[in-house]
Amino acid sequence: MKTWLIATLVAAAAVGSQAQTADPLKAAIAADNRLVGNVARDAARHPYETLSFFGIKPNHTVVELAPGGGWYTEILAPYLRETGQLYAADGGGARFKAKMESMGIYGKVTITSFNPAKGQFDIAPPGSADAVLTFRNVHNWMSAGTAQAVFDAAFKALKPGGVLGVEEHRLPASRTQDPKAGSGYVHEAVVIKFAENAGFKLAGRSEVNANARDTAEHPEGVWTLPPTFALKDKDRAKYQAIGESDRMTLKFVKP
Repeated sequence: MKTWLIATLVAAAAVGSQAQTADPLKAAIAADNRLVGNVARDAARHPYETLSFFGIKPNHTVVELAPGGGWYTEILAPYLRETGQLYAADGGGARFKAKMESMGIYGKVTITSFNPAKGQFDIAPPGSADAVLTFRNVHNWMSAGTAQAVFDAAFKALKPGGVLGVEEHRLPASRTQDPKAGSGYVHEAVVIKFAENAGFKLAGRSEVNANARDTAEHPEGVWTLPPTFALKDKDRAKYQAIGESDRMTLKFVKP
């Protein structure tokens, strides 16, 4: 009986130890608040590797620029809930607000005023953020002529030593850059220039979101590819085989 009791206590201690040492980012990615369709994109979007590369910690203050439908918000909100802070710099969309009000897990997310077209850049208190993150948004700001202003706002919101993490559809260097980025693809050099003009220093590149199958040359730009499939059923198998876009993943630091 004593042997059984000792074995039980040892097993319980091991379980408790595993719970204490469990990776909180993996736990956030596995959390049940995430939509099934979003989880299905993990293999193409590599959230664990991407956020790890940016160095995001559970106690950080993080700004997510233009969260859209909240794909990354679903991960960042539970990850930062206990000891960190998430600012969702959103344009005031009713859909995103409703999502944030739909579950208690989003209760600590602060939605801030971010609408570049209207000159609204109050993404977080100045000098308060450990990181500002943007996922596949730079082409939209280039189209609107507001990209430099957005990078400037990110610099203002960050603490010294803070990180700007950028993921964006990548245009091959051999191709001509449309200043409005109408295809959705952007040169790495263009993104780096926006960041450096704002005062950032390039701290690293990751190929975790690279896709060598993507030529960046499609009838409807990046939206030809999944998950959008702008051509609907036309050549769908072809574009499904290519997968999501080839994307740069860049890390900048505010000196």
